[in-house]
Amino acid sequence: MEKLKVRDLMTPVGEFPQLPASATFYEALQALEEAQGKYLAGESKQRILLVADAAGRIIGKISPIDLLRGLETNYQRVDAEKSLRRFGLNYVWEAMQKEYQLWENPFRDLCRKAAGVHIGDFIKPSAEQSVGVDDNLMKCFNLFVMNRHDALFVLEGTEIVGLLRFSDVFKRVSQTMKACAL
Repeated sequence: MEKLKVRDLMTPVGEFPQLPASATFYEALQALEEAQGKYLAGESKQRILLVADAAGRIIGKISPIDLLRGLETNYQRVDAEKSLRRFGLNYVWEAMQKEYQLWENPFRDLCRKAAGVHIGDFIKPSAEQSVGVDDNLMKCFNLFVMNRHDALFVLEGTEIVGLLRFSDVFKRVSQTMKACAL
């Protein structure tokens, strides 16, 4: 396992269904439901949807949690939750939720947001969710465990060329452990 690189386990972007960044919140919801249905029916290997800009470059991915994040636009103003929770300062996060009125009226404008919010407005991959094609898997283990991502963006230079899914890494770890015949 120590010799494996990200490129050995990644899934290329071409194997994922894609959605344009101009798609509305509602269109993304429909696409996610369709992808989930096809995945559960065995018609598709993927249920992750990638988001492409107007030039066709992958700029992110969309998941149900991303949609919830897109509903509450005040999350763009708050990026401290992970750090605060990591250091045991939950009470500070709870105060921030009240101050920024996070989820104060979560469904009040749901229909307006579903038609008017474009997914490209809130899809922003972070550095803690990206790895290079030639990075070793140890770096990925840390990112998966510390940040609880289901997949990491694989970069070649600045371009997203694939995803490293946690499920694929776990499968390889499981195979390696079973080969030890403990």
